[in-house]
Amino acid sequence: MENRKSLLKSSSIEITPNLSVRIPAVGEILEDEQRYYSLISTLTATPFQYMVQLDDMGFDFTKINDYQLFTMLFPSIAQGDISILFGDLDLSDISIRENRENNTFVLYSSKNDITIDKFIYTQIADCIRKINCLTKENRKPGNDEAKEFRINLERKKQKRNAGKPYEPYLEKLVIALVNRPEFKYNYEQVNQLTIYQFNQSFEQIKTSISFDNTMIGVYAGTVDTSRIKDRSCLSWIPVKH
Repeated sequence: MENRKSLLKSSSIEITPNLSVRIPAVGEILEDEQRYYSLISTLTATPFQYMVQLDDMGFDFTKINDYQLFTMLFPSIAQGDISILFGDLDLSDISIRENRENNTFVLYSSKNDITIDKFIYTQIADCIRKINCLTKENRKPGNDEAKEFRINLERKKQKRNAGKPYEPYLEKLVIALVNRPEFKYNYEQVNQLTIYQFNQSFEQIKTSISFDNTMIGVYAGTVDTSRIKDRSCLSWIPVKH
């Protein structure tokens, strides 16, 4: 994403000339945040996060890569409403097709002449993670025993949570921030912010609060800065990772 304008001023990110990822506004997401977070979670999922579903289908999640999982999930997702991320682009015809030039498989939409290969997929997933402050889940079990343990543990967790109602995340975050003195937006104004702008404000406020608390400890003599391993808490400006 080099040489592109700041995401603070963007409403979309171009992946290819005919494929872009939208940066939705907070208000759009709040209309059905459960569907939105389910969508972005699926599009950025790793096999580790789908270990139970893959196991039920007879697949070893440790032998499948992120792109392979994406090619399995996206064609069915594209049958539904994905406009909040892809605008009016209709990808309902997208399907797996063999690329005979290099003996790989890609997703192809003949209606739009769009090909999503591993490189394009990576850009899409990275964009979605960036605008939503998501981290990639890269864990893998150390051996077969650990793998079976993790699958069984996750299966029990999913069964336990199956009947629970959705707990709003963004709505609670909006309420929390609107009532913080550091946040300069009211309920009406926050709906106009893109989710990237909102998330960056949230991260900045967390950084400022951490800095203020650390400095109070320093001035009170209860915090020894020489013993602090994470030096980022000594600045109120976010550290770029």
